[in-house]
Amino acid sequence: MTAESPVRWTDPEQQELEERVAAAELAWLTMDVDVQTLRVEIDNFALIHHQLLGPLYARLDELDALVAEAVAARTGDPEDRRRAAEARRQVEELPDLDALFDSVRENREKRSGEGADEVAPPPPAAPARVRPGKEAQRIYRELVRRAHPDLTTDRDEQQRRADFLVRVNEAYAYGDTAALADLSAEWSTAPEAAPAVDSPDRLGWLRRRLDWLTAKITETATEQVRLEQTPMGQLLLLAPQDPDRLLEQLAEELLAKAAAQQAELERLLGAHGAPTVGENGTDPYRAQESHTMFAQIPTTDAASVPADAALLDVREQDEWDAGHVDGALHIPIGEVIARIGELPDEKLYVLCRVGGRSAQVVQYLVQQGREAVNVDGGMYAWEGAGRPMVSSTGQAAFVL
Repeated sequence: MTAESPVRWTDPEQQELEERVAAAELAWLTMDVDVQTLRVEIDNFALIHHQLLGPLYARLDELDALVAEAVAARTGDPEDRRRAAEARRQVEELPDLDALFDSVRENREKRSGEGADEVAPPPPAAPARVRPGKEAQRIYRELVRRAHPDLTTDRDEQQRRADFLVRVNEAYAYGDTAALADLSAEWSTAPEAAPAVDSPDRLGWLRRRLDWLTAKITETATEQVRLEQTPMGQLLLLAPQDPDRLLEQLAEELLAKAAAQQAELERLLGAHGAPTVGENGTDPYRAQESHTMFAQIPTTDAASVPADAALLDVREQDEWDAGHVDGALHIPIGEVIARIGELPDEKLYVLCRVGGRSAQVVQYLVQQGREAVNVDGGMYAWEGAGRPMVSSTGQAAFVL
């Protein structure tokens, strides 16, 4: 060892603090990315949940009110009348969720267009649930680590970083990997405001930094728990890897509840000699799932579907593989909104297993101004009418 290369003395306490601060920063930033990912998925799941299941919830509330009113009319009891009035009031006072989402989108457009003179762009298509891919997550994590405002104490630098991360978060929310890559190339770090490693102020700064990071980890963990305990968070956690299947299960549960309420309403109305609703001489479950649950949507029977009709099958992959109509377009119900641009402009005949899921899709498409018809009874009715089917396996086709 020569005099020209002296051994640099390192304070053991400072070295330990350097390592603990680095580990705490890594833990906090990783948690922050996880919480941001969870927030994106919950927001998108909530929107799709409303768009697909909103009509079912509304129909169920309406049936609850109709049943309560039928009971009140039958008994004349003041308490029953009060319950009926309350049920009807809840239906009438439901918030306009479509208007709420529209206002959110309008506010986003205003913020993004402030100061611009060009003509405003047309309203965007309904956003789809997005789960950012692995590459998007990798770039996002790296950008957060490099550009997080709390990694500097300089006020101006914090603001610059905060403004930059607004753009990063927006790109990540839409799973836009290309935009994230562009932002990564754009970003250049500024000099850190932390004291130099050999500065006499470094030790005190490390102690304060470690306390601050510990508090941030607690704060971030608390936010994660809060998100997980929200109604949409709790729903999403039931099937985090397959939220589309969860939506299908929820739809089936709502259909079952509504079918029970419909049957009760028919019983009450029948007791007064009123005609029952939805009787068509077919399987009662199918009748309730199609005619009574979605009375305002275009419906046809399987035998009447033209041979050259454009068919949309909204069942899941395993159902499709077991048996489907040759030439039909297959888009599972949970992907319809995201892939609406793939639908042909012509009149669509929508199929599922028994007509419930397809009715939801038809109702949504009609609301979007598209021409769509629900095939009553779904693939079961198609098979019963002797219409041709094929399987993806080459084996005999059947309805799963």
